Amino acid sequence: MTVRPSRARHVPAALAAALLLASCTADTSGGGKAGADSAGDPLFPRLGNGGYDVGHYGLRIDYDLQRRRLDGTAVVTAEATHALSSFSLDLAGLTVRRVTVDGKKAQARRKGDKLVVRPARIVAKGATFRTTVDYGGRPKKLTDPDGSTEGWVPTDDGALVVGEPAGSMTWFPGNNHPSDKASYDIAVTVPKGWTALAGGELRGERTRGGRTTFSWHSGEPMASYLATATIGKFELRRSETRSGLPLYVAVDPREAADSAKPLDRIEEILKWETTLFGPYPFSSAGAIVDHEPKGVDYALEVQTKPVYPEAPDHATVLHELAHQWFGNSVTPETWQDMWLNEGFATYAEWLWQEQHGGKPAQETFDELYAKDEDDALWEFPPGDPGSAENISGDPVYERGAMVLQQLRLAVGDRTFFEILKEWPAEYRHGNADADDFIAFCEKKADEDLGELFDTWLYKDGRPDWEYEK
Repeated sequence: MTVRPSRARHVPAALAAALLLASCTADTSGGGKAGADSAGDPLFPRLGNGGYDVGHYGLRIDYDLQRRRLDGTAVVTAEATHALSSFSLDLAGLTVRRVTVDGKKAQARRKGDKLVVRPARIVAKGATFRTTVDYGGRPKKLTDPDGSTEGWVPTDDGALVVGEPAGSMTWFPGNNHPSDKASYDIAVTVPKGWTALAGGELRGERTRGGRTTFSWHSGEPMASYLATATIGKFELRRSETRSGLPLYVAVDPREAADSAKPLDRIEEILKWETTLFGPYPFSSAGAIVDHEPKGVDYALEVQTKPVYPEAPDHATVLHELAHQWFGNSVTPETWQDMWLNEGFATYAEWLWQEQHGGKPAQETFDELYAKDEDDALWEFPPGDPGSAENISGDPVYERGAMVLQQLRLAVGDRTFFEILKEWPAEYRHGNADADDFIAFCEKKADEDLGELFDTWLYKDGRPDWEYEK
């Protein structure tokens, strides 16, 4: 995610697990128990669910632009992690018409932004089960704790769909937490002449009765916040890189002229990032450029096709593509560690400058370190945002990058650049937290880096200590 300028103590995995366990309730009626109605996230305790792991989402959506009405069917294929008498899915607004589990009608009730499902029979531990939800209504946008807008955001020619951190539940039911990643097939039907965009590769485009269905397939695991179903009067260009990687670049014609040069550099940027971060982790790449949707003033690293609310500059494209490794392939276990996304993507910008005739990363670090102690940069440590409203704050981005520069000084360039490449390889398509990263770095460097991370990742205020090799 790229935010336009201006604007807990570290929670170990054990605590998150304890929160999740506490939200599971025994069901004495039949041997199973209810799945947790929370993933135990320290910053967003109402997001996500427990008792199952989703393997695949099959989403079929029909959108009426005039009425701004969505009708959808979601098929959620999951594996039960314990015997389930009931379980919940995240869904904000919209009306649920029918729910089945493995083809049998299930009881369903709403509890805030939760859809609580009780199947006809207990789902056995380890069993793969399929939940089908038929639903519809006018999807809504959300206002985040930091004041930003996300979810299904209407535009003058369709909808911009962005989901960080919670917006995906405005248009499909699911386990809306980054810790549960899955593959996706998303088919969106719109009036002929409009384009519907999602992650992955276009598997089909069929027009019947004046309406066109676009079918997209994302085979690699994806967190729900990285899904989209953006709709508009886009010009969709399909091509391939020299290495054969499919590119899908969709641009609102009103942004075509201003976005041409930055988007033409996608292949160049990917090639450079591959030399630093290792093989590109997905089966396609691209971009979606919309035209100034009301309320959305940030870019988002939607998997394979970052979304830009207007023509992006080169630095923004580079930042969002770096997220394909850091955030999309290696995804934080909880929102507590959003710095693992944004710190790396911001540092990629520093490295591009350093390696393309600009100022060295250390000079960028020094300029930031010189900021007054009451500057927003020092309001909280990047590893401890403290509250949901802070996860897109300056410390997560800039001080997150400063952590990496201090690490580079500590371990030396050779080891540091090996970490940049081997870290995303070690956790490819998985989840990780700060403890995982610290342990990985200490093992790679063969030294104790506790003081460095305690100071730069978790200490309040401007650190009065810098690492000098």
